Amino acid sequence: MGKEIERKFLVKNRTWEDEAQGKYYHQGYLSSERERVVRVRIAGDDAFLTIKGINKGAIRDEFEYPLPQEDASYMLKNLCEQPTIEKYRYRIPFEDHVWEVDKFLGENTGLVIAEVELKSEEERVTLPDWIGEEVTGDPRYYNSNLVKLPFRKW
Repeated sequence: MGKEIERKFLVKNRTWEDEAQGKYYHQGYLSSERERVVRVRIAGDDAFLTIKGINKGAIRDEFEYPLPQEDASYMLKNLCEQPTIEKYRYRIPFEDHVWEVDKFLGENTGLVIAEVELKSEEERVTLPDWIGEEVTGDPRYYNSNLVKLPFRKW
C-alpha cells in the first residue's frame, strides 16, 4: 500500500524561478469526496489515475496507475468535475529534499504552492527562503477543493 507524506506551503517570492523549468500538468477529479479522491492527470507525455484516501495529518493512502494519454484526455474533458486544474510544476532541489512548486493557471491563476514529500511525519526539513505560510492542514489548498472553489473566487 502506498502512503503519501507531504507538507504544503504558500510561496512568498519568486526567487525559486531563477533556474526552474516547469512541466505542464492538466488534472481533474472523477471523485473529490473527502474520504476518497480519484484523480486523472496528464503530466507532460505521461498520464495517470491516482486514488487517495482521507488525510490523517500530513499522511494519506495513495495509489497511482499509468493510463493511456488518449483515455486521460477523454476523461478530463467528459468525465471529470469542472473546472479542471491546470498548472506548471517545477522541481527545485534544496538541501536533502526536492520541492515541487505548483504555479496554477486558469481559475486558480495567482496561486503558487510548494510541497515537500517526507519519509515520515516527524522528518525535519529546512525551509528555503521563498517558503511562506504552511497550509498543510488547510483543505482550501487541496487541488480537489480548488475545483469546487477556485482561488479566483476566494
